[in-house]
Amino acid sequence: MKLVIMAGGGGTRLWPLSREAKPKQFSRIVGNKTMFEETVARFMADFSFNDIYVVLNEQLLAQARELVPEIPRQNYIVEPEKRDTAPAMGFVAATLYDQMPDEPIAFIPSDHYIADTGKFIRMIKMAEAIIRNQGKMVDIAIHPTFPSTVLGYTKVGQCLSCDDVEIYEFLGHTEKPKFETAKQYLEDGSYLWHASYYMWTPRKMLEAFSKHSPSHGDKLHQIVEALKINNQELVKMAFNQMEKISFDYAVTEKIDPSEVLIMKGDFGWSDVGAFDVLHEAQKHLMDENSNVVKANHIHRDSSDNLIYTTKDKLVATVGLNDYAVIDTDDVLLICPKSKSQEVKKIVEQLKNNGQDKYL
Repeated sequence: MKLVIMAGGGGTRLWPLSREAKPKQFSRIVGNKTMFEETVARFMADFSFNDIYVVLNEQLLAQARELVPEIPRQNYIVEPEKRDTAPAMGFVAATLYDQMPDEPIAFIPSDHYIADTGKFIRMIKMAEAIIRNQGKMVDIAIHPTFPSTVLGYTKVGQCLSCDDVEIYEFLGHTEKPKFETAKQYLEDGSYLWHASYYMWTPRKMLEAFSKHSPSHGDKLHQIVEALKINNQELVKMAFNQMEKISFDYAVTEKIDPSEVLIMKGDFGWSDVGAFDVLHEAQKHLMDENSNVVKANHIHRDSSDNLIYTTKDKLVATVGLNDYAVIDTDDVLLICPKSKSQEVKKIVEQLKNNGQDKYL
């Protein structure tokens, strides 16, 4: 099994804590280490640095190498540009295809919190055995605790193995539903949060693109052929022509359920992908009113808030409930936690307005 750490994301839903030049995986948002460092450290007892690959863009390469210099330079897969997870994952599969077409690979997000590392590693190794023996894609999903609108939802069926690691039938995927739909999924009980730990082989990944997203599949085939003759111009041209879309939309929502198995990830997990999730991930820091505060804060009748500030000033709230208040040196953001998905649109608006200094 080879591990591919996905480290090229911008973390725009955590803006302004996460910025283009220093996205959340390279920031100390939770704990004393960056999330990228914690992700790598999670595997060190069972894997070598040679087993770890990192996919990112050129802008972030120096930061990653400085944080974990032990990962070989040749194990960095540098995207020609940022084009979301479908092109990124396809590019990894195309890059690794020639040298290891049938080796199981696990796509590992670089910005997740995991409490029980031992169980997580056991699941990764069990997934490797399933891929080798059954040829199916394996993914991990999490029991939801609130109706998040920034995560995908995996519908599961029968529990096929209910021992230490629970393995379920896959019945479908819905990416980032509206709040009311997310509430229905939570009440239904057969929907789990999608955790984005896709595991398969380069060959199977490329076949899935060809079948379910042919426009990506065609370009990825061109990349495989261009890499054989080391024509980087052709590689870049084909990559930049791929639609900018997530793997979830391009493949997962269309895939035949019989090709996938779902592991239930009961190892203490948080995506830390938006302010509602960041609040939930820090239950141990909540005050008696369920506020998570990294600030000098005084309040009246305020609860369930996430309040961060980098400045030495008092933050006072009155009657404020379920909000994120993020105060940095140059930006103040205030939004309902249930609207965390909308923060990404603020970032897009800033780009369109040419206000790059805030990005």
